[in-house]
Amino acid sequence: MQKSDFRIVFMGTPDFAVASLRALVEGGYNVVAVVTMPDKPMGRHQTELSQSAVKQYAVSQGLPVLQPEKLKDETFLQQLSNFRADVQVVVAFRMLPEVVWNMPPHGTFNLHASLLPQYRGAAPINWAIINGETKTGVTTFLLDHEIDTGLVLHREEVEILDTDNAEDVHDKLMNLGAPLVCRTVDDIMQGNVRPIPQIELAPDAEIHHAPKIFKDTCRLPFDKGVKAAYDFVRGMSPYPAAWTEFVDGAGKRTVVKLFATEKECCTPAEPLGCVVSDGKTYLKIALSDGYLCLTMLQLAGKKRMAITDFLRGYRPDSELRVE
Repeated sequence: MQKSDFRIVFMGTPDFAVASLRALVEGGYNVVAVVTMPDKPMGRHQTELSQSAVKQYAVSQGLPVLQPEKLKDETFLQQLSNFRADVQVVVAFRMLPEVVWNMPPHGTFNLHASLLPQYRGAAPINWAIINGETKTGVTTFLLDHEIDTGLVLHREEVEILDTDNAEDVHDKLMNLGAPLVCRTVDDIMQGNVRPIPQIELAPDAEIHHAPKIFKDTCRLPFDKGVKAAYDFVRGMSPYPAAWTEFVDGAGKRTVVKLFATEKECCTPAEPLGCVVSDGKTYLKIALSDGYLCLTMLQLAGKKRMAITDFLRGYRPDSELRVE
């Protein structure tokens, strides 16, 4: 079958998905429609509408765009059916009901930002870094009834460097995933797919999950050692960002977001959680096996700052600690 005869409906929302959609469009694949989130009200009076990154790209390419509020809405289902897709491609979208993912004759496949079956869930990039993984990857798999459990079509691996944060890994996987989506479409189109049950890919491994991250999840765990704290900060950076509370000798609390740190492994002279600073060039937290040196941080209502700029306007108390 030729590319021009194989009809694709693409579903996605953020920049991560745009790379795959662009690869399909620029690769000459027949993308007949795009499904994305409804426009969101924005601005002070909520009178302006913000379009998803996928919609903006789709409109620029003259592609039909569907933006259903509810994925089981009969009007949407009829519109989707009218495009007669041979396959549906999902990248960073919503959970689909069976009536949607089971519609095309070749099914629906998803690009997931981990090496499934590891890190099923909403935040695979963040949790892989937080857990100190040294590799991750992208996986294409067929959608099924349970989230992120379907038969695997392809996987591609990439290294996580010790200096990588979530944004770095996001970009690596975005660029790795786009050609993998095209490769997966090619194999489906040519009848060359060999779906593999996920259990066969990691029969004896402990399965790590990647649940959605909330504000409380982002609180710095300073009781687990330097490496764990360092990995936690970069796994949350730049979004949603790790945070902690500085507490001074008078009990005043100051919430601080942490975007970058360095490790100093040693036997600290201060008790766990004490904040040590010269007031000019460094600010570090005493942990069980060393110091977490803060290099990029942000106070509420202020912009993100390097530590030297931060210390020009913030004078650490001699009894400062984190909680």
